[in-house]
Amino acid sequence: MEAGNKIGSTAHPTSLHPPVRGDATSGTLGRHLARRLVEIGVKDVFSVPGDFNLTLLDHLIEEPELNLVGCCNELNAGYAADGYARAKGVGACVVTFTVGGLSVLNAIAGAYSENLPVICIVGGPNSNDYGTNRILHHTIGLPDFTQELRCFQAVTCAQAVVNNLDDAHELLDTAISTALKESKPVYISISCNLPGIPHPTFARDPVPFFLAPKVSNQLGLEAAVEACANFLNKAVKPVIVGGPKLRVAKAQKAFLELADACGYPIAVMPSGKGLVPEHHPHFIGTYWGAVSTSFCGEIVESADAYVFVGPIFNDYSSVGYSLLIKKEKAIVVQPNRVTIGNGPSLGWVFMADFLSALAKKLKRNTTAVENYRRIFVPPGMPLKHGNDEPLRVNVLFKHIQEMLSGDSAVIAETGDSWFNCQKLHLPENCGYEFQMQYGSIGWSVGATLGYAQAAKDKRVIACIGDGSFQVTAQDISTMIRCGQRSIIFLINNGGYTIEVEIHDGPYNVIKNWNYTALVDAIHNGEGKCWTAKVRTEDELKEAIATATGEQKDSLCFIEVFAHKDDTSKELLEWGSRVSSANSRPPNPQ
Repeated sequence: MEAGNKIGSTAHPTSLHPPVRGDATSGTLGRHLARRLVEIGVKDVFSVPGDFNLTLLDHLIEEPELNLVGCCNELNAGYAADGYARAKGVGACVVTFTVGGLSVLNAIAGAYSENLPVICIVGGPNSNDYGTNRILHHTIGLPDFTQELRCFQAVTCAQAVVNNLDDAHELLDTAISTALKESKPVYISISCNLPGIPHPTFARDPVPFFLAPKVSNQLGLEAAVEACANFLNKAVKPVIVGGPKLRVAKAQKAFLELADACGYPIAVMPSGKGLVPEHHPHFIGTYWGAVSTSFCGEIVESADAYVFVGPIFNDYSSVGYSLLIKKEKAIVVQPNRVTIGNGPSLGWVFMADFLSALAKKLKRNTTAVENYRRIFVPPGMPLKHGNDEPLRVNVLFKHIQEMLSGDSAVIAETGDSWFNCQKLHLPENCGYEFQMQYGSIGWSVGATLGYAQAAKDKRVIACIGDGSFQVTAQDISTMIRCGQRSIIFLINNGGYTIEVEIHDGPYNVIKNWNYTALVDAIHNGEGKCWTAKVRTEDELKEAIATATGEQKDSLCFIEVFAHKDDTSKELLEWGSRVSSANSRPPNPQ
């Protein structure tokens, strides 16, 4: 599967082993869960052991097609499952009751915000303890075991508490299939005494799921296509803008079909980067209001009609609610609904069906593309530097751009890397991931671990700020243990730069670490890991040459020193507008 291209599939293929009819002795809950994970496409499970999940982990280890990846903490295990799901379509993590569950909760909330099917499995209390007055360890000291469940209800699309073998099969399969259908995380708690007990419902291999494709309401689809075609065919200079929900709607192919047919320019919202092909001849860049790619914002906002496909308009993507977009000119296509200007809104019309049908009804119109080409001026190159001049961030990203190919993937941490990576031009098949909706700093360390574990054919290039790295640094250890060969650029500028530009204060300055020495200590001579400190462009060139040459099979960690005020111009503009939105006074009562 192309990295980042789609989540799940309509009907999952049969597993590599043909279904096996066994006797009841081979049919255990633990074995069924392991086989089911393999069948849906999970080959690696990220875990932190705890006494309530140890027996379950034994059964997962016994499955030859499943690899258990032990992480340093639950938060990173959850982030890794998130990264894995982005590359593979579905991810899984296993933690222990409450102390593990509440630690992984933040990562699961992030996966929910990004529409990623992550199977979060928790080893729960012994089944005999349910319904009693007993107080258990790993709880808050009350004889109530539902605290964890109640927390997960807000950030998962389904929950299953398995404390009885008679309905365990149904609960497990319902939860896992719901994750795939809804493209959201699910929570499964399994009593610690159940995984190894045979039960007749588990006597055979799991039958592959058939997830029936959702079919649009034909009348609604026809009405939506007719109304949109009339709207767009009257327009003089229409444009299309792709958004992040292209992924959950599995509509990238249909989006391309529409783009090829209509001749309009195609832009991408920042959180949709990587889902729209940037090598397409009509691609004009990122539409992000005041911080759009040069000339892209002007073309989009001056259009007399725009089609937003799968957008999320939040305070960050709208640059503090400052987009110059008029509702009456916009067609908004969501995964299951189409809204035309101030006019009709038609539900149960699915994005891929709609885009494919619309492509056949639009007159070809290249006016806006021609306008773009007339005004376009290629971006300037960073100024020449003196031999020992400190490295500038724009020079760093010029060299990262040159590293990219269809065999690479970029992971951008929350912070100024959002803006710098957004300007990278992605070659065909180059993966790209970041977490814009939830924006949890530290996400990228675990996500890099998970993505690299899933997409072994790609070399991951992660751009991480020092402040974010300090939150989740430990799982560099797991990357080395797994033999990964990612390249991590640690941008050391002494603090939380993105927060400085929103609202500065002494809390945005962090304690400096010797980052390469830390990674060397974690490496400890076991596995392949190489580190370098970089202060000038020449040192950067040398480090990149080593990382892509003699150390191409190692995890490469390059610490780049940057001035604390060396930020992208986009962050300066965005930060001031978001700050203004955050500081609006209360409305008069």
